[in-house]
Amino acid sequence: FTDDNFQRERRTTLKNPIVRSWWDHTYAKMGDREKWEIIPYFAAKFGQFITNTMMRNIVGQTKSAFDIGDVMNQQKLLLVSLSKGTIGDLNSNLLGLILVSKIQIAAMRRQNIAKEDRKDFFLYIDEFQNYVTDSIESILSEARKYGLWLIVAHQFLHQMSITLSHALFGNVGTLVSFRISAEDARVMMSHFDPYVGAYDLANLGIREAYAKMLVKWQVRDPLSIKTRSVPDIRIDPQYIESLYQISRSKYTRSLKEARKDIVEKKSEIEKIDNF
Repeated sequence: FTDDNFQRERRTTLKNPIVRSWWDHTYAKMGDREKWEIIPYFAAKFGQFITNTMMRNIVGQTKSAFDIGDVMNQQKLLLVSLSKGTIGDLNSNLLGLILVSKIQIAAMRRQNIAKEDRKDFFLYIDEFQNYVTDSIESILSEARKYGLWLIVAHQFLHQMSITLSHALFGNVGTLVSFRISAEDARVMMSHFDPYVGAYDLANLGIREAYAKMLVKWQVRDPLSIKTRSVPDIRIDPQYIESLYQISRSKYTRSLKEARKDIVEKKSEIEKIDNF
């Protein structure tokens, strides 16, 4: 949007007819005033995303070190740290939204794989209200048939939109509720009526819960349960560090190499501009 020469060069490779039509007709007919009304909007969205040194080293590289589809189909582990204290709120949200979208796309591409050959893949998202898009709602309602399972964590029900809340509870078979806040209990009691009230849900003991189970596609009356205590499992820190080192040696490269790649790419763009 800000470099006409770069824009023209990239438009020659466009294959999507709708996108090409937008650039060739809609955008081409815009006056300078109209263009400068929309360009700052996009620039503001991506400015902090690429001015942060860490983020530029991540998204500025020409090739990704891993493929989401391969991770899913080969049942690999992909751990993504999106700490806001490290990369900032905006960058954390943008990376999270990109990854969730890419995982959804990879799951939908399993349409070309026989159902019995689709290996289960589990997506865990902490503080998932920060990464909510239409992709999440689609995953909740559709991706299950492609072997993509969703485990999400957040603090309060009101962090979700009404649409997302409906998508979530509308796709849940078995419902288990441990102790929750009084406010959430007033909402959740509607799923356990008339057997369990808000007071019951808000005053459960440690490891106690109420469950409404789906058994052979039939919803059963709620029952009270108590879970087992979590075993104390200790892992040798040296073993964990060795896993980090193996992963780094296979999927990462030095900052020096990454920055060199970015600089070389920038030089190619400048040559196009000069041409």
